[in-house]
Amino acid sequence: MNIGIPKEIKNHEYRVGMLPLQVQAFVAEGHHVHVERGAGLGVGSSDEAYEQAGAQIIDTAEQLWQISEMIIKVKEPVESEYVHFREGLILFTFLHLAAEVALTQKLCEQGVSSVAYETIQLDNGTLPLLRPMSEASGRLAPQIGAHYLEKTHAAGTGKGILLGGLTGVSGGHVVILGAGVVGRNAAKIATGLGARVSVFDVNLDRLAAVSDQFNCQTLVSQANHLRKILPTTDLLISGVLVAGAKSPTVITDDMITLMEPGSVVIDLAIDQGGSIETMKPTTHDNPTFVVHDVIHYGVTNVPGCTPRTATQALTNVTFPYALHMANHGLHQSLENNPSIARGLNTYRGFVTHHEVAAATGQPYQDYHLIRKQKT
Repeated sequence: MNIGIPKEIKNHEYRVGMLPLQVQAFVAEGHHVHVERGAGLGVGSSDEAYEQAGAQIIDTAEQLWQISEMIIKVKEPVESEYVHFREGLILFTFLHLAAEVALTQKLCEQGVSSVAYETIQLDNGTLPLLRPMSEASGRLAPQIGAHYLEKTHAAGTGKGILLGGLTGVSGGHVVILGAGVVGRNAAKIATGLGARVSVFDVNLDRLAAVSDQFNCQTLVSQANHLRKILPTTDLLISGVLVAGAKSPTVITDDMITLMEPGSVVIDLAIDQGGSIETMKPTTHDNPTFVVHDVIHYGVTNVPGCTPRTATQALTNVTFPYALHMANHGLHQSLENNPSIARGLNTYRGFVTHHEVAAATGQPYQDYHLIRKQKT
């Protein structure tokens, strides 16, 4: 199979779809790997390193997409990349289509077969390709929040507190929505910094696990509980996720007004539409804005700021699935690997994932029915 690794062009996105080590493994299996010039520079992987691994360096994105049967990326294509879509192309990347109606429509219009990292799901319900980036985002969020709580940042609007406190002075209060992978990792770092931490979830088993592992308060996620705690919250971190679906709104506009001026909210569910009503997507160039005197951080590619660590963690888990599809072809992979089948979002003009269809207003079609109709 001809495999293409393009250079990411999303704002401050330095990660890359595959590293030279994985390229070498693809080549050893008889595949042809094409890498856009400079694609790996953000993670310290030179064009020469890719060439030594057996890849061919391609000068332009247009050439790369044209000659590739499967494109392996990190983030969803931006609008300027839509021109590269074509019938039969396999796209393997994070997509977050629940919040990307235009992208969903374009993938369908052009007949792209898209497999999303975030919807590949094991039989036990876990999301193995999303997990490492959820870990990264969760661990980054408390330190990002600590940064914006400083008075010298966010145009002087920060609350001016130290999350870990000082001798005789209590630490800041961090509230985390969701006790999944994001929430647990956020709790790990926040408690490590010395903050007071409260974790909300609807799943009592998850709350029990967090309570056992970390010195934090756990509460059932209900609006009245949240309203009581928000006035004392310095940093609010949301990690609410429903696989493939648009994130439910947990924090409403009027709830934000309960927080003290200079407090910080970080919505790590913003890729899926966000769970904080006042939040909107932002970039690493312009990461924050203020609503009701509260600092909002809505960067949609948080792990992009630590690309070396993040790329290593991501490619560790994406590579086996990519190799499976390259070795067996998409159709055989969808038949033989249920996890990959669950990851299929669009195919031959249709949305093939229930939650994505519901979120984007597109008609759902079962992959197997499409195959039967086309054969």
